[in-house]
Amino acid sequence: MTVTYTARVANARFGGFSQLLLLWRGSIYKLLWRELLCFLGLYMVLSSAYRFMLTEGQKRYFEKLVIYCDQYASLIPVSFVLGFYVNLVVHRWWNQYLCMPLPDALMCIVSGTVHGRDERGRLYRRTLMRYAGLSAVLILRSVSTAVFKRFPTIDHVVEAGFMTREERKKFENLNSSYNKYWVPFIWFSNLAAQARREGRIRDNSALKLLLEELTVFRGKCSMLFHYDWISVPLVYTQVVTIAVYSYFLACLIGRQFLDPAQGYKDHNLDLFVPVFTLLQFFFYAGWLKVAEQLINPFGEDDDDFETNFLIDRNFQVSMLAVDEMYDDLAMLEKDLYWDTAEARAPYTAATAFQRLQPSFQGSTFDITLAKEDMQFQRPEGLDVPLGEAQGDFLQRLLPVGPGMAAGGLLGRRLSLLRRKNSCVSEASTAPSCTCASTQDGVAPECGCGDLLLDSGLQEPEPELPSGPELPAPGSVAEPFTTVSMPAPRGPAPPWLPSPIGEEEESLA
Repeated sequence: MTVTYTARVANARFGGFSQLLLLWRGSIYKLLWRELLCFLGLYMVLSSAYRFMLTEGQKRYFEKLVIYCDQYASLIPVSFVLGFYVNLVVHRWWNQYLCMPLPDALMCIVSGTVHGRDERGRLYRRTLMRYAGLSAVLILRSVSTAVFKRFPTIDHVVEAGFMTREERKKFENLNSSYNKYWVPFIWFSNLAAQARREGRIRDNSALKLLLEELTVFRGKCSMLFHYDWISVPLVYTQVVTIAVYSYFLACLIGRQFLDPAQGYKDHNLDLFVPVFTLLQFFFYAGWLKVAEQLINPFGEDDDDFETNFLIDRNFQVSMLAVDEMYDDLAMLEKDLYWDTAEARAPYTAATAFQRLQPSFQGSTFDITLAKEDMQFQRPEGLDVPLGEAQGDFLQRLLPVGPGMAAGGLLGRRLSLLRRKNSCVSEASTAPSCTCASTQDGVAPECGCGDLLLDSGLQEPEPELPSGPELPAPGSVAEPFTTVSMPAPRGPAPPWLPSPIGEEEESLA
C-alpha cells in the first residue's frame, strides 16, 4: 500500500522532515540495509587483512594500490549519470500514474446522456460502465503483478462479475494473437450506437460527447500498455548500474585508512570505520534504489500503485453514479444567501483571523505614482482635444503621397471603398433594398446605385485601342490573326457587390 505522509508535513516547522526519518515502511533503510551491510562487511575484511595478515612488503604494495584507487575513482561520473537516470525514471513514474484509467468523467457523461428510468435504460447504463471497467481490468492484469495474482485467468474475471459467460465466448472466439484489452471498447461503442437508435441517447451531439470521453479512457489504457512494453533503454540502466558498482568497488580499496607512520598524504588519521564513505554509499546506492523501485510502479513494493484498490473504487463509484444516483435530485431550495448582495461564508474561531486579511487585487495595485507623472502628454503639433478622431481611420493608415491625390489611383480606390462601406451600412439597417422591388413596373432609384454611378465620381472608361484594318481583296494578308476586342461592360446592377474589382481591372 502506498506510504502517505502528507499530513505529517502539512505545515513547515523546525525539523519538519526529521520525524519522517524514523519511519520504516517504504523507507530507504528498508531498501538499502542489505547492500549497506554487505559493503561494510567487505570493507572490514580488507581492513583487517591489511592490519593483521599482510607482511611489511605486502603492506607497502597494498598502500600503493589504495592511493591509486583513491586517485582515479573520481574519474567515474557517477553523480552525472545517476542524476539524469533518476530524473528520467521519476518523470516516467509520474506519467504512468497520470495514465491510470479513471471512469469519473465517463460515468458523468453516461449518467447525463443515456436516459431511461426503466429496467432497459438502467441496463444500458450499467453495461456501458461495466465494459469500461472490464477494459481497465484487462489492461491492469497485463501490466500489474498484483492484479494478475487477483485475476490470473479470464475465468476469474467472469466469476468476479466484470464479464458474462456469453461475452467470454465472444472474447475467446475472436481470433487475434495480440492483447485484446480493446475488445470491450468496441462493445461499448456498439452499445452506445444501439442506444442512440432506440432514442436512449437523444441526439448525435450527446453520442459524440460520449464516444470522445471513451476515446480518452481508451487512450490511457493504451498508454499503460505501451509504458509496460517500451522500457527505459537497457543500455542506460546497465551504464548507471556499472558506474555505481564500479565506483564503490574502487572505494572498498581506495578509502582504506593507511598507517600514519608511513607519511602518506591525507593519511594522518587512522580509523576503523569509514563514516563518510558509508554516507556516500548511502546516498548514491540509495539513489539507485529509488530508481529501481520507481521504474516499474505496478509491482508489489511499498510505494507501488494501489491497482487493486483502484479497481474496487472505480467499479463501485461508476455503478453508483449511473444507477443509484441516476436522476436523483434533491428538492430545489433557496440557499442561505438568497437575499444577500455580497455572499460570504462564515469562519470558525480557528480561522477568523483570515477574514481580516485584504483580498489580493494584483501585484501592480501597490505601485504609487507622483501626481505629475499621471498627467497625459499631448503629442507635439496637436491642437485638438485628446480623444477626438484624428481624421479618417483609413486615411491615417495609408501613407500620404502623390498617389493619395483626388485623381490618383490609390485615392480613387479609397473613395470607392468608402462608398462601399456606406452602402453596406445602409443595407444592414434597412429591412430590404428598394432596388429589389418595382412600383407600377418602374424600378425606383437606389441611393447606393446613384453613388456608384455618379458621373462626377465614376472613373471615365479608357478608350479601347482600334483594331487593325482588314486587308483589301487580292492583297497579301499579314502573318497574324486579328482578334476582336470585347465590348465594354456597362455599370454593375445595384444589387451586386461594389464594383471595386472592376474598377481596378479597368485601371490596370
